[in-house]
Amino acid sequence: VVQYHQNNPIAPSFASTATTLLCLSSSDIQAKLKAQMAKLQERDRSSKAISPDDLEVIYEDEHIAVINKPSGVLSVPGKEDNPSLNKAVFDRFGCESNRMDKMVVHRLGMDTSGLIVFALTDAALRGLNTLFRTRKITRKYEALVCGHVTNGNGIIDLPLMRDYEFPPYMRVSTEEHQRALIGLDPEKVGKKILESPKPSVTEYEVLAREELDGKEDVTRLALTSISGRTHQLNVHCAAIGHPIVGDAVYGYGGEASANGGLEESMLPEDRASEDLQTGIAELYAGKTMCVHANSITFEHPITREKLSLECTAPF
Repeated sequence: VVQYHQNNPIAPSFASTATTLLCLSSSDIQAKLKAQMAKLQERDRSSKAISPDDLEVIYEDEHIAVINKPSGVLSVPGKEDNPSLNKAVFDRFGCESNRMDKMVVHRLGMDTSGLIVFALTDAALRGLNTLFRTRKITRKYEALVCGHVTNGNGIIDLPLMRDYEFPPYMRVSTEEHQRALIGLDPEKVGKKILESPKPSVTEYEVLAREELDGKEDVTRLALTSISGRTHQLNVHCAAIGHPIVGDAVYGYGGEASANGGLEESMLPEDRASEDLQTGIAELYAGKTMCVHANSITFEHPITREKLSLECTAPF
């Protein structure tokens, strides 16, 4: 098992880098954040509408429903009441509180497909929230990443922080980038930018080494998010030099910091080359990101039955 972390002699040290930091004022960060949030809100408006009759229901009883979310659909509607899976599930099943927001216990990104659990009763909502808060739910993902990952399995243990250069996205936290936050005004940049680094752990296993459309090297990975941080899988895959295929944010030419915020020289030797990532980006232009929540295991919040549910990745 190969481990990527800040003090691992196998991998580069991430605690000290030769990165040239971009000096930004609180006003600069505020302006960047405002502009990017406007872009994200516009993107949310493109969420696909899904009919209650078209839901792929993996499991249901009187307390919970587990749905296979398609890519391109928001988990929740947001402030602008965009089309969402939450609304379709509410229209089909309803819930005890008659409030659709009281069904939601976790989310998937708009471009991520796969299993989401919804609460249909107040007791199930409380129980599921406890399970997620105490990390007693195991979620596994399947992803295609750029290049061939050499090691059959490994652990990526890299803390994450908000990326003040490209807010509101995430990046691997380093001492230098933490020091760059000193003196910033929390009233202008927001408290999230100034949060302490979040310990973040991802386990991976190589399922297959493949070729995309018979041309470009990719690896099919099983990913387990131990810590469940925002964008954790995306940042961690990018930080070991194998960004997720179709990732328009953390992948090649994406909107966030390249390589999860790390310098090219800090990446493992088996990292996907720029030429390979360019070829994959061209092949996959206009297609959805290749990451799918294919498995979820937990104790039913009411019956205490152990549930282990799966659904096949669409790629």
